[in-house]
Amino acid sequence: MIAKPFKILGIQQIAIGGENKDRLKKLWVDMLGFEYKSTFVSERENVDEDICAIGFGAHEIEVDLMMPLDIEKKPAVHQTPLNHIGLWVDDLPKAVEWLSANGLRFAPGGIRKGAGGHDITFVHPKGNDEFPISGEGVLIELVQAPPEVIAGLRS
Repeated sequence: MIAKPFKILGIQQIAIGGENKDRLKKLWVDMLGFEYKSTFVSERENVDEDICAIGFGAHEIEVDLMMPLDIEKKPAVHQTPLNHIGLWVDDLPKAVEWLSANGLRFAPGGIRKGAGGHDITFVHPKGNDEFPISGEGVLIELVQAPPEVIAGLRS
């Protein structure tokens, strides 16, 4: 393989789904001490999500607590409970281009603004004939790192 034109810098978030985000919040905020930051609601993505975090600056990690707006609709953000993991990347467009060219399957939707305001895209949990490399059952979000995170995490 040729050299990658991007670098994964670290974990940006972990998204946890459930049928009742108040119960999730009881654990993550009230008991474990994560800070509630904001709420994101999207009918398109069938999600009511509380964004919580621990740490500061480049070392802040989000735990997104998600429940479906409609339990009967897709995507079913509460199944599985560990919904997805997010990874900071230093150059998202280059990462998508290179990874796609090397057989990685992305979920529909392309690069777009995510709940935290950063550009994001998702690696599909299952491969296919055209793109055989996947998250092997895990949904992975690639998140464009802002300059201060790139500076804080680049080694």
